[in-house]
Order: sequence, then C-alpha cells, then structure tokens
Amino acid sequence: MRQHLYTLAGGIAAIALFTGILYAGAAAIRDRESAATPDLVLETPDMTEFETAPDQGETGEDVPLDLGTSSGGTPEPGAATTGEQPQNPATENAARAIEPQQFGLPDTVTGAPLERMEPRAPLSEQDKQAKSAAGPTILYRPMAVAAGVIQFDKLTLQIDGIEPEQADRTCETGGKSWPCGIVARTAFRNFLRARAVSCDMPEGSAGSSATASCSLGGRDLAAWLVDNGWATPVPGSPLETRADAARQAKLGFYGEDPRDLSHTPMTLDDPTFGTGMDDPQPDL
Repeated sequence: MRQHLYTLAGGIAAIALFTGILYAGAAAIRDRESAATPDLVLETPDMTEFETAPDQGETGEDVPLDLGTSSGGTPEPGAATTGEQPQNPATENAARAIEPQQFGLPDTVTGAPLERMEPRAPLSEQDKQAKSAAGPTILYRPMAVAAGVIQFDKLTLQIDGIEPEQADRTCETGGKSWPCGIVARTAFRNFLRARAVSCDMPEGSAGSSATASCSLGGRDLAAWLVDNGWATPVPGSPLETRADAARQAKLGFYGEDPRDLSHTPMTLDDPTFGTGMDDPQPDL
C-alpha cells in the first residue's frame, strides 16, 4: 500500500515539473519577442522647428520677391538696384483663358496677334480637281441597249458625237424591210463583249443618264460605229467624212440586210410524222 502511494506521488511530481518547465519556456519567449519589437510611438512634430518660407513673413502674408537678388539676398550682377521690378514679357502678354470648355488651348498661349489663314476651297471644287486628276472613269460590264447607247447598272450613257439610235428602227433595201436597229445593236454588243470601257464623264453627271465620249481598247466607240455605218454623226462633227466613206461602201444602215437568210431550216426526216395525214412535217 505504501509503495503504491509513492508511485502515485512520483507521477504527480513529474507532471508538475513538466508543466512548470513549459510555463517557464513560454514566459522566456514572450520576454524575448517584447524586447525585439518595442512598442511604436507616434510623435507629433513641433511646428516651431520649421523655418518660415522665404516669400512669407511672420504673419503669413506674401512678401514680394526681389528678382535682382539671389537666394542669399546678395544682388546679382547686372540687376537693377533702383528698386524697380523687371518685367517678364512672356507674363506681360499672357492670354487669359475664356470658356475653356468651348475653345481648345494650345500648349503655349501668348498674346501675339492672330494670323488669318486662307479659306479652303469648296468641297465641290475639290471633287472636280480629284476627278480631273484621276483621269477618265472606268465603267464595267456595259450592255448595249441600242447602237450608241450603253447601260451600266442604273446609268444609261449616250455616246457623244453621234445621233441616238432606236433599237426598233427599220430600213428599206431593194424593196425589202429589215430590222436594222436590232442588227446594229447586235453588232455593237459583239464589239463590246461586256468589256470595261473608259469614259470622260462630264461634270455634274450624277443622274441616271448622261452623254460622254468613251473608248474601248484605245478605240473611240463613236468612230467605230460611224466607220461601220451603224451611227449618224451630229452635224459639224469631224466624223462626217467617215460617215460618207461608210455610205459609199454601203455599210450598216446604208447597205443591205447583212443577215444570212439563205440558209434553209432543216426538216425532220421521221416517218412517224405525217403518217396518214396531209400536214407537212414540222421545221426545226
């Protein structure tokens, strides 16, 4: 029984010793941390330690600066000693900002007199100059609606220098009538072949129709039509001599029907057609 009590007392003493060691170590650590990081103390500076600015007196009022003296109060060489303050021309002619939200100010604003610039040319004149500098207008995918009349999308263009022709014009040759207007239009279409033409568009030609001189591959369209007899030049035009040559050669409107109508349509050689019937066989 006594031995059991000794064992219990020894265990309690060991636990107490171990606890005391832990508390002692924690206290030592806290003391070391407090010694390494002292408490931060905020100090308020004393306003009397600051020197008074050189441009203010003891009362805080502005004191005029003497531009003729240095920071130490000693007059600089060449400075005025009569007490007059030198004038700065840049500050004397400085401009005052008026309506800063309405007018933009440059980096350097001075009171120098304003210079009036020359007015710009009207926009219409600029467009004319740009068109003249750009040269002729290239029109793509032309379609001939008549001999001498071309249509480009929404623009209908009459070739200058020739009389306008109609596609429904008819001609009489050898007592026979033939659609010379349609034939002339077909010949003109075969010459164009939907190739782009170069036209000298007149000024203000913004409508749906216009009259201009055009060329294709370096050849004038009006001259080509007159040379082939498919157009009549306007009176006084230099193309009248070419029209006389086409008339003497009996070309175009001045000649006969150029279509080959001697070809006989081919008939169907089929015994099923016309069997037991008097109707003729149909032609191709």
